[in-house]
Amino acid sequence: MSTLKADLAVLLDGVHEVASSGAPGSLCVFGEGAFPVVVGRTGKETSGPVVGAGRFGNGRVVAFSHGGFLGKESLESGDSGQFVANAVRWAAGEHKQAGGKLRVGLYRHGGLEEFFDKKGFKAGDADLHRLNSFQVLVADAHKFSDKDIEAVTKFVAAGGGWITAACGWGWAQLNPAKDLRTDFPGNNLLVPMGMVWADGMTERTGLRGFTAGDRPPTTVHAGLALHYTLEHMAGRFQLSADDVNQASATITAAARSLPPSDTTFLPKLAKLAGDDKTKVLPTPKTPIKKTDLGPRLAATFQAMTAKLLPPEQVKEHPAAKNFPGELPPSAPRVSRSLTLDTKVPAWHSTGLYAPAGGVVTVEIPESAAKKKLWLRIGAHSDSLWNLDKWDRFPEISTRAQLAKPATKAASMFGGLIYIEVPDKCDLGEVLVKISGAVAAPYFVLGKTKQADWKDRLRKEHAPWAELECSKVIVTVPSSFVRTLDDPDALMKVWEQIVDLEDDLAGTAAERRRPERVVCDQQISAGYMHAGYPVMTWMDQPKNFTSKEALLKGNWGIFHELGHNHQSGYWTFDGTGEVTCNIFSLYVFDVLCGVKPAKGRVNLDDVAKNYAKHVANGKSFDFWKKEPFLALSMYVQLQDAFGWDAYKKVFAEYRVASKDELPKNDEEKRDQWMVRFSKTVGKNLGPFFQTWGVPVSQSALDEIKKLPEWMPAHFPASGGSGEEPRNTRKTRKGKSQK
Repeated sequence: MSTLKADLAVLLDGVHEVASSGAPGSLCVFGEGAFPVVVGRTGKETSGPVVGAGRFGNGRVVAFSHGGFLGKESLESGDSGQFVANAVRWAAGEHKQAGGKLRVGLYRHGGLEEFFDKKGFKAGDADLHRLNSFQVLVADAHKFSDKDIEAVTKFVAAGGGWITAACGWGWAQLNPAKDLRTDFPGNNLLVPMGMVWADGMTERTGLRGFTAGDRPPTTVHAGLALHYTLEHMAGRFQLSADDVNQASATITAAARSLPPSDTTFLPKLAKLAGDDKTKVLPTPKTPIKKTDLGPRLAATFQAMTAKLLPPEQVKEHPAAKNFPGELPPSAPRVSRSLTLDTKVPAWHSTGLYAPAGGVVTVEIPESAAKKKLWLRIGAHSDSLWNLDKWDRFPEISTRAQLAKPATKAASMFGGLIYIEVPDKCDLGEVLVKISGAVAAPYFVLGKTKQADWKDRLRKEHAPWAELECSKVIVTVPSSFVRTLDDPDALMKVWEQIVDLEDDLAGTAAERRRPERVVCDQQISAGYMHAGYPVMTWMDQPKNFTSKEALLKGNWGIFHELGHNHQSGYWTFDGTGEVTCNIFSLYVFDVLCGVKPAKGRVNLDDVAKNYAKHVANGKSFDFWKKEPFLALSMYVQLQDAFGWDAYKKVFAEYRVASKDELPKNDEEKRDQWMVRFSKTVGKNLGPFFQTWGVPVSQSALDEIKKLPEWMPAHFPASGGSGEEPRNTRKTRKGKSQK
């Protein structure tokens, strides 16, 4: 039996699924002594390790991609406990033959002592600098300091076992000014062992976590993926189409995860990829696909290299002319000073654009240096590395921390310039000077004069423009604003859109910054996606710059802004793409004049949706998979009780104490029913049960003294009675769309 086969046999003995709580991160396995053990999905057809193992010196290590794998909840689910016990026995190596119980040191994992004792080990608290009494160390890598690295390295090299976990994306979020590849102590310790925690998430492959038991594909190992890719491109070996896809994804992830000091993988990649930028010119008509190994790897290498270059050595990438676009040669470079209000967090627009390959300089007072201010070049923050095809270069924005009074930066692609302000910044107003930039069309409602806009500002040379009001900032290609005569009227509509969503959520007083909406040639997920910024495709600029188009209604953008107003406390499983649409309905109603009962899911549609639901056995799983079916319930509630009921219920959640808020999905369903029932003075229990939404008996008992309510004529066989307002004219069978 091969060593790898034998190792996997021990690790996966009796294991079919490994559970994890939270959002598991990703792990890159690249070293000769390391191998993937359990994998998850990283794309439609690609996988990545969530558990890796390997030998280092005389010792062994098993690494997990999320601390939840070692949590009590996971260890009690599926085969996770068995798997961790197997990992300890495997990591102990020859020590397990010594007789007696294996001694397991727990570093800041005291809650696991009972678990390990039940598994037949002798567990106790460990001091990282006194590990001689233990054979295996269990220690979360997030809890290491730089000084711990040497102690743990010596322990493993001398024959000790190490079971560890970390979440790369989680660490990166908590340390935005640091580099996961070089600044995370856990990676500085793990990299010499042939693995590294990466900044990415991994999707589950099983009901409770990740299926296990099968040997992971060879090309999930980055070192082997690179080896076989070199052989494939040289014609000495033939990879299947699936293996080409997997190798491409694996190598790309490794190149973006390994520290620049790596001497085992990156030099081979550099030789394979080269620096020929003319090979990487993706467009929507000529995208770079996952099977295009040469251009794909070249892009990875070019992006990685650009981050390491001094600003003066960064050159324009030829793909920049395709997107985000090119500047006319005559565009003058300007210097501009602006006052930054640091009470407002996140991105601050400057009305300036960095030329591709051009150096821009940002000057700030010495008192503001090292206060976590950042320079951002480029509004297009979505990265596309994991997508099956690229319509543009996969990463075109860049950031540089303003850690000294003068900072220089450059981007291969150029882009609009922003100053990023951290949350709870205490600097007050800060004077910022930016030089080496080009002016961009930039309109601010209430500040920019219409005459200045029409005569000069809309004609500025940069290829991207911004339109701003107090509630939202919209980023579109400049070509869409060159003939925009009345940005005042347009931005008043935008302001009203977000105002309405704030009003429904009751969050207007809590708003500390505007929303952002950015149009892009390709985005990382979906037709649009929420977040900061909301990202959309290039079919939307014509709609976003037209007052008339907005007033007709734009379900997509109302929906995504609704996501940004959603609360997890009243959004239970299956309603993530539903409760955001409550805000879409509200804006359509108040701004566009389309009542919910006559809108996208009108009352006639509700009846049809319910009939389809009944045909599927009123399955809650089916209900959860059909967003507009689920939305039918919310439309009925609005039609019967109006928007004030929603506002009052949302307000209840905002003022509730932490102890009063739901802790799990069952409580979310129960509380939504109970709070809405008490607000409207009706027992909605029969209504929820008719739709097949599970609620507990205790919740039903809590509202049983209220008069029962069902919409009139619902279900079709009859209801409990009360005719909802605003519905009598919709009962004649005609579509109200």
